[in-house]
Amino acid sequence: METVGVPAAGGRLLEGSLDVPAAGATGVVLFAHGSGSGRHSPRNQLVAATLGQAGLATLLLDLLSVGEEAADRAGGRLRFDVGLLAGRLQAAMDWLGGEPRTRALPLGLFGASTGAAAALLAAAARPGEVAAVVSRGGRPDLAGPALERVRAPTLLVVGGRDEQVLALNRAARERLAGVAELEVVPGATHLFEEPGALERVAGLARDWFGRWLAPDRSPRP
Repeated sequence: METVGVPAAGGRLLEGSLDVPAAGATGVVLFAHGSGSGRHSPRNQLVAATLGQAGLATLLLDLLSVGEEAADRAGGRLRFDVGLLAGRLQAAMDWLGGEPRTRALPLGLFGASTGAAAALLAAAARPGEVAAVVSRGGRPDLAGPALERVRAPTLLVVGGRDEQVLALNRAARERLAGVAELEVVPGATHLFEEPGALERVAGLARDWFGRWLAPDRSPRP
């Protein structure tokens, strides 16, 4: 895994961790972290490792710059600005499109918490580029009317004991325009901290991206 810099609007430079399997990748998954989290999140790193073992490249990205992170710790406003975060994801999509090792690969988005809303906004904005989306304990409701423009096959994964978020995801599934499935992990809470819960999330994400980022599918333009 290597550290990379992704340029974003306003002269911002976002730090990311790119991992491309040595034998070559069948697709690439861009991670959108949730509120108060970043590329060093052990939960998303576990998921990324599982995807890497399945032959997928991954880019874990800090959607806020170092200065913004410091400011956000005081106010907590930017982490909930899903429009801003979606724009940062699109900048990362552009970067992946220019990186020789990933530019021809089908693209998936993995979002957690508020990052899931950002991923869905990005998928709605660029329907020809995003091949699949996975949401872990996400807030798809924050994507608003954009849900009805999402064409990418979307998997919503929620803990069975995360009752409020589960209700929001059930409602969002009905609004998504494309293929949409909801997987409930029994006994899991919002952060999937229970034994085996996060591994279940990782396996579901691996299977979903393996299905929709298959090599015989058209690469993104």
